[in-house]
Amino acid sequence: MSALAFAMLTAGSALAQEREGQPTPEGIDLQPAATPIMREIHQFNAFILPIIIVISVFVLALLLWVMVRYNRRSNPTPRKFTHNMLVEVIWTIVPVLILVTIAWKSFPLIYREERVPPDAQLVLKVTGNSWRWDFEYPDLGVRLTSNPLTEDEAHAQHRPYLLATDTPLYVPVHTTVRVLITSNDVIHSFAVPSFGIKEDAIQGRVNDTWFNVDHEGVYYGQCSELCGINHAYMPIEVHAVSQAEFERWVATNGGHMTQTPAAASTTAPAGGPAPAPAAAQTPTR
Repeated sequence: MSALAFAMLTAGSALAQEREGQPTPEGIDLQPAATPIMREIHQFNAFILPIIIVISVFVLALLLWVMVRYNRRSNPTPRKFTHNMLVEVIWTIVPVLILVTIAWKSFPLIYREERVPPDAQLVLKVTGNSWRWDFEYPDLGVRLTSNPLTEDEAHAQHRPYLLATDTPLYVPVHTTVRVLITSNDVIHSFAVPSFGIKEDAIQGRVNDTWFNVDHEGVYYGQCSELCGINHAYMPIEVHAVSQAEFERWVATNGGHMTQTPAAASTTAPAGGPAPAPAAAQTPTR
């Protein structure tokens, strides 16, 4: 069973590699990682899979052994004890050790997933509606609404139906993006598997998550909450591009680039004097 599970996982990984950023027919593994967090999720998956297989095989072997060894035909006169101190200690301590081992790997990962880096360079606001996504870059002055392509449009453009959108998102690579997520009506869920993010969009509440894409590509996600009759028609399409291409996209959509962190650090605070040029400063005696 372990060999079969490993073979299935390997086959799923190979199939998943064929189509990065989107679901793969007959694939059973996670989508290829496009962010550091998703790579850690892959590593955690590889860590916990052997534990799951060993426990499953062990429990199955115990069940088969009990069924064969202690059925009425093989054991017509059952023993009359009800407790075994050694067995009870073992089946209490061993699961605790297993859970501690899993927690040792999972808790730091959960912490890094939930803690938005303080130096996020770009803010993206996501609003779920029944049934579409509204996106806004508050610092850049860009707003857009994303709807799925019809089946004919998707086929004509050779793009995946129910994943491709008429207005995709653009984000620059190697940039920490903070995502603010809310809803105008029912609960939705903003999820991009290749980024390792999935966050609920709830009316009257703002949740946040983050990602940092490390290579260019097109990545797809979907609403992952059963939000209503058109739940299947809320796809997410994200284009990770170079900084220069992202700036051109912002300008094309009527936005403007804000100052870079390096430029902002040399700008005088509001209401304060401007820093003097280095050549004009009075030398120290």
